[in-house]
Amino acid sequence: MPAAEVARVARHLAALGATYQCNGGWAVDALLGRQTRPHGDLDLFVDAAVVPGLVAWLEADGYRVVEDWLPVRVELRDGARAVDVHPMRVAPGGDGVQALLGGGSLVHPAAGRVVGTVGGEPVVVADAATLLALREGYAPRAVDRHDVALLRGLLDGSAS
Repeated sequence: MPAAEVARVARHLAALGATYQCNGGWAVDALLGRQTRPHGDLDLFVDAAVVPGLVAWLEADGYRVVEDWLPVRVELRDGARAVDVHPMRVAPGGDGVQALLGGGSLVHPAAGRVVGTVGGEPVVVADAATLLALREGYAPRAVDRHDVALLRGLLDGSAS
């Protein structure tokens, strides 16, 4: 997933005034302000009210839905471009409530949203502590270990 495409999607959401946050590897790199590894997709958590319009916008640009598990997530791809959209209901106060597969929900606190940069463009992301917490509870892949090391560096002040 190219940096320029991440920035383009973020600009579109900002123009809509949508509540969103990027999670995953691109969020880690946005916090650092530089790309540290290749990324297969953009993990995007966005106000459920704008998801239908976002999907239509992406489809008009060549993306196709490859996995539809709505209301939990929908994945769209176009060659090297891939966006994994996770709808969240925006609660009063701005917290995002994401439905989970198998039931239940996960809250993405508004206070945990910060602005990073991808390709020199501002992108709303989850903060380092939130991103680290989201990597718990499953067997880490090499990219997860890479991201965790960077997040720990950000949290302890040793990241460069």
